[in-house]
Amino acid sequence: MSKIIIKYNNLPKLAERLPLEVDAIVRTAAFAVEGYAKDIVPVDTGALKGSIEAKSVEIGKAVIAPHKDYAAFVEYGTRKMKAQPYMRPAAEKIAPQFFNELRNLEDKLR
Repeated sequence: MSKIIIKYNNLPKLAERLPLEVDAIVRTAAFAVEGYAKDIVPVDTGALKGSIEAKSVEIGKAVIAPHKDYAAFVEYGTRKMKAQPYMRPAAEKIAPQFFNELRNLEDKLR
């Protein structure tokens, strides 16, 4: 029977840092999505553009959303108005960078 002896256990330190590192990645991505959405949103009065906001709601979780009643009509269109997506394209543009950061997190924690 073999014995496993752990001389140095770095897991508690890594476990402590993990939520903070993930939160930093999530915040960075959320603000990047907000910025890109504001760059591409159709502008008439600027109210919709000004209402797009990224907010951290808890560690590792953020919400990016416009705060105008008509935001969904612009994003998805209506039967009388063609869709002019701005939130989905912004999220899709930032997603590869976001997932790459998460994949590289293990190396960063070492």
